[in-house]
Formats: sequence, structure tokens, C-alpha cells
Amino acid sequence: MPSAPPFTILVHGGSGRLYPEPMPAAKAAAYSAKLTEAAQAGYALLEQGGSSVAAVEASLRILEDSPLFNAGRGAVFSHDEVNELDASVMDGATLRAGAVAGVRTVRNPISAARAVMEQSAHVLLTGSGADAFAAQAGLEIVDPSWFRIEERWEQIQRVKQAERQRAAEQPGPPPAKYGTVGAVALDKAGNLAAGTSTGGMLNKKFGRVGDSPLIGAGTYANHCCAVSGTGHGEFFIRHAVAHDIAALVEYKGLPVAEAAALVMQKVAAAGGVGGVIALDAQGNIAMPHSTEGLFWAYRKADGQTQVNVCHMIIE
Repeated sequence: MPSAPPFTILVHGGSGRLYPEPMPAAKAAAYSAKLTEAAQAGYALLEQGGSSVAAVEASLRILEDSPLFNAGRGAVFSHDEVNELDASVMDGATLRAGAVAGVRTVRNPISAARAVMEQSAHVLLTGSGADAFAAQAGLEIVDPSWFRIEERWEQIQRVKQAERQRAAEQPGPPPAKYGTVGAVALDKAGNLAAGTSTGGMLNKKFGRVGDSPLIGAGTYANHCCAVSGTGHGEFFIRHAVAHDIAALVEYKGLPVAEAAALVMQKVAAAGGVGGVIALDAQGNIAMPHSTEGLFWAYRKADGQTQVNVCHMIIE
């Protein structure tokens, strides 16, 4: 009789240089504690027989409510000085998916994404319509001021001041910090799921939408593999990063670590930076990245737990 799948939860809290080296000990401890809490929340549901989708949502709600990450309450500001939030979730067992983009009032965008998946005929809802749908679905709605964090407010003011001081505005490099959050999970039934949530790119303009709410770019799950990404979204969209990794596992039979590394190498060669977390149906995990660091935590069925908040490059 085959053994039960090794249920697993793996979360990430973004990639890049989140703080100058060395990171203050208190800040490192805060990141570590919150990532561990998020992984434990998803693990607790999996241990009780809950679905991988429910575990992903539970983990990401914790990260969205934390001001430490560029998602939910810690979201960066757009050029228009508002917080515009994106999220997506995908059920690998059914290939159902849901996503929201540019929401401003739903407290937990990942829950709105799940509601789109389970309570509508659509995959992606945007802007005020997505906020209205979330309210209709009974999700918690908050004043936009809920998302305002003073550190983020000061950040956008500095960026805009620098723009004003330039004689002519030139496109600059993407921000060095990608604090997007994500989770991938494998439940006791052997089903995979993935989810991603973000405040998007600092100082984004014209209603820009990145990869996080786009199925196949920043999020993807099927019966073989689940993926969540963080990084320069334009490159993740162009290279269909999340789907590409899953396709290499499904059609080429590559180990998940090899598939994820190959795709991230392709993105890096094109000039994109970032990282992914990936999980296969056997509970194998991968966390490759081309940035100076990737924050992650996981917990497996055997109780093995690990958290990383160091600035390291995984070769």
C-alpha cells in the first residue's frame, strides 16, 4: 500500500537586499518569527487534513497582515501615493485559479483571490470591481488607511523627491527589494496549491500590474508542481516563469530543483532578477534566486522546520 504524501508547506517573504549588511538582529528575528508563524499556520491545517489551498491562504493572510512585507498592510505606495494590492491562488488538483489586481480595500487580497476562484466564473478581477466583489463575498473590508505604514510613506516621498531633482526623468533600475509573499503546499491527499500576494512595484505608474496576479507568471500549480515567484515582474511575465517550471517537471520529468534553477537562469540571462519557491508532489522543494537573498520558511510532515533570512546567493 503506497504511503501518504509527505504534506509540506513552504513560504517566501520576498527576495533582494532587504536591509544593508549586516541586518539588525532585532529585524532579522522579526522576519524569522513571522515567516515561521506563517509556515506553522499552513502546516497546522495540513496536519488536520485540510486542503493545500486552505493552507496557502492561511499562511499568506499572516504575511499580508504584517508590515514587514510588501503585501497587504506592508504594501509599497504607487506614484499616486496609494496602495494597490495584487494576489492569486491556484489549485493544482483542478487547475482552478483566482486572482485580484489593484484592490485597495479588502484586508486580505489572497482571500479575495480564493473567493474569485470558488465563488465566481472568472479568474482575474481588477480595481474597484474586485473590491466590490470581495465585499459581496463577505470578506473583511477596511479603510485604505489600514495599509499605510509610515516607513513605506517615507520611502515613496524619498523616491519622488529624487525624481524631481533629476533634470530629466530617466527610467531607473527596478527596486532592489522585492517583498512579495508567496506559499506552496502539498496536502495529505497529494494535492498541490500555490499563492502569491504583493503590493507591486514601488512608485508604479499608470495602473501597472506585475506577475503576482497572473496565473502562469508569478503563480502556478498542477498535479506535478506548485510555484510562487518574487522579483522583477515584467521578466516573470515575459518568460511565463511559474508555468515554465511546472511544465519542465510535467513534460520533461526534470527534478523540481533542476527545473526551477534552469528557468531562473534563463530569466537572469535576460536581465531579470528574483527568485521562486517550488514544491513537487513528492514533497521535494526548491528555492533558487538571482538576488542577494530570498526569505523563506518551510515545515514538512516529519516535523522538519527551517527558516532563512540571510542574504545569500544560491548557486
